[in-house]
Amino acid sequence: MKNSKRIFLVIGLALSIILLVGCGKQSKAASETGTVTIGSHTSDLQIWEHIAKSPQAKKLNLKIKTKVISDGAQLNAATSDGQVDVNAFQSYSYFEAYNKQNPKGKLAALGTTYLEPMGIYSKKYKKINDIPDGTTFAIPNDPANTSRALKLLESAGLVTLKKSFNAFSDMKDIKSNPKNLKFKEIDDGTGPRVLNDVPVVLIGNSIALAGGLHVLQDSIYHEKIDQSTKVNVNVLATAQKNKNNPTFKKLVELYHDKEIQKYISKKYYGTKVDVNKSISYLNK
Repeated sequence: MKNSKRIFLVIGLALSIILLVGCGKQSKAASETGTVTIGSHTSDLQIWEHIAKSPQAKKLNLKIKTKVISDGAQLNAATSDGQVDVNAFQSYSYFEAYNKQNPKGKLAALGTTYLEPMGIYSKKYKKINDIPDGTTFAIPNDPANTSRALKLLESAGLVTLKKSFNAFSDMKDIKSNPKNLKFKEIDDGTGPRVLNDVPVVLIGNSIALAGGLHVLQDSIYHEKIDQSTKVNVNVLATAQKNKNNPTFKKLVELYHDKEIQKYISKKYYGTKVDVNKSISYLNK
């Protein structure tokens, strides 16, 4: 019996060593071949699926795999613990708020990608000033877009937000609502359909495009591309320990390649505005 236990112990130790060596070789191989797993969803996923097959990626010796994770917090957590190497989905404000709430799993921003304006849409009103008191506004119910929508309403002069407002804030962080607007939370992807039932709807650009809407042409008000909206610029993010990884940094260069940008501009009708800035630009 004792001999049997010893045999099983030896076998277990041997298997552990083999697995550790195997994992080490696998990680080394991934680094040497430039394999990167990018976590994303919706239009960002489509972009990186295209980039992964592009001759530009091949030229930079980058082998890219994509992984779908639709929840932002889960995607950031997966990036922090190494299930995903880099993620492409979030604005800089969401990134900062996540890091603040998760000090032990902080991420690092590798570089900027784009800004696409969020818009206020209505089939009933043609201008913001036409909207009467007590009007119902439909707002997306996921944290990133809820806070962004409220910031847009503040920019339009419809509400005032608390000083403590951040990327995870919601309706309870409205300081004043002089027009007594009513709010209806909706699933993010239903915005275009809800336009038939709710007087005013706030919709992110990816969802708007999927619903046949062009933010620069069809919205009655949208984010302007200036210093006040720079926190809404999207970034590529990775785990803190990988912030200086040369392979991951190549992804920023790849995204801003001229041919890649031509594809993005054509596919999304110019609504994903290229922002090729250093991360320090976002902190100014």
